[in-house]
Amino acid sequence: MNNNMQVLIFLCCCCFVVSVVLSISTTPNDELSTLLSIKNSFIDPLNQLKDWSNNTKNPVSHCKWKGVWCNSQGFVEKLDLSNMYLSGEIPDMIQDFRNLTTLNLCCNAFTSSLPKSFSKLTSLVSLDLSQNDFIGKFPTGLSEAKGLVSLNASSNNFVGNLPEDLGFCHALEMLEFRGNFFQGSIPKSFQSLQKLKFLGLAGNHLTGELPPELGNLSSLETMILGYNEFHGSIPSEFGNLSNLKYLDLVLGSLSGKIPAQLGKLQKLKIIYLYKNDFEGEIPWELGNISSLQHLDLSDNKISGKIPKSLGNLKNLQLLNLMCNDLRGEIPSEIGELTNLQVLALWKNSLNGSLPMNLGKSSPLQFLDVSSNSLSGEIPASLCDSGNLTKLILFNNSFSGPIPLSLSKCVSLVIVRIQNNLFSGSIPAGLGTLSKLERLDLSKNNLTGAIPDDLSLSSSLSFIDVSYNNLDSTLPSGIHSMPNLQYFMATLSKLDLFNNSLMVKYPKTLQTHLL
Repeated sequence: MNNNMQVLIFLCCCCFVVSVVLSISTTPNDELSTLLSIKNSFIDPLNQLKDWSNNTKNPVSHCKWKGVWCNSQGFVEKLDLSNMYLSGEIPDMIQDFRNLTTLNLCCNAFTSSLPKSFSKLTSLVSLDLSQNDFIGKFPTGLSEAKGLVSLNASSNNFVGNLPEDLGFCHALEMLEFRGNFFQGSIPKSFQSLQKLKFLGLAGNHLTGELPPELGNLSSLETMILGYNEFHGSIPSEFGNLSNLKYLDLVLGSLSGKIPAQLGKLQKLKIIYLYKNDFEGEIPWELGNISSLQHLDLSDNKISGKIPKSLGNLKNLQLLNLMCNDLRGEIPSEIGELTNLQVLALWKNSLNGSLPMNLGKSSPLQFLDVSSNSLSGEIPASLCDSGNLTKLILFNNSFSGPIPLSLSKCVSLVIVRIQNNLFSGSIPAGLGTLSKLERLDLSKNNLTGAIPDDLSLSSSLSFIDVSYNNLDSTLPSGIHSMPNLQYFMATLSKLDLFNNSLMVKYPKTLQTHLL
């Protein structure tokens, strides 16, 4: 027998021995024993795993244990131990489950690190480690799980760099690492995740620039990268994310101009870019995103005018541009948006008047245009839908009467229109609004009486009508309002005789008559 033949026989024998060993070490009964060993590594204060016990000769009895599912051969293919308040350690022997496709440890109290043996779970399709307190570096090697579709390790204490080898998990559709302590930059290898639909990396300590290569993720629908320390600009390549629906880059150090290329993303519903250092003008191309529902560019350094093209966003529900350096008028087209619920333009340098049709055909809930240079009258249509809860207009030059329609707006909770030029009387009926908690009409040119119905309110806790030209006695029941904590008024002719100013006010009530 020649040497080649001897080598061949030797290799065949070795393969036979290995296959025999593997078959012996992966019987269902062995997996039962592994589960019991894993149980011994856990701390189970609620005794959730009480049925994990070997009190039967049935080799597949574990397939009926709580949180355990087996395939037709009796091998464990799913472990769902979520929401059991388990803690302790994940032992290396978890690698013995070679058929495991789903592992869910979500919402427990684990505080240990993960074993390197996780890389041996090559059959994994779904891995959920979220909402624990796992520590240490996230193990590498999961790229060997070629069928891995979903990986959720959010809300833990993982540190170190993001695992670069995850870029080779080509079947991955969800990668969720939010709420950890990862550092470094986003690996360029992630550009290979062509099936990725969800990328969540927010709330870490990631740095560097946003990789232009992320623009290659043609299947991506959700990108949540906010609450990190990224710098630089938004890559224009993000305009290639044709399936993107949700873009969140909030609270970082991003700068430069908002790329006009985002206007190409016709499926985009959410753009959150607030609390960065973006500058320049709002690209008019954003008005081409007909699917857009939320646009929040607040707390940046954006200048110029509000583009009229935003009036084309017929699905827009929220427009937040507050705390920028915007100038010019509010486009009348904004008042024609039929789905608008929130309009926040506080602290800019806007002038002109509010769109006269604002609220007329939209479910407007929140309006804040305070601290601008706006003028004109309040549109009577603001509460036509009956949804307006907060009306905040202070520090402007609005004039004319307070619309009577506001006294019939039963949804109102807060009215802050102080420091304007409003004139006329305070409309009767505000005190009958059962949800109204705060009413600030101070520093205007209001005249006449304080309506008696204000004293009937059971919801008002704050009333300030000071620094007006009111000529009246105080409403007789003002002292007995059940929730009133603060009342301030300036009366040009105060009739003390016809008021109950000598009664005892609640200790928490601050009453100021100026």
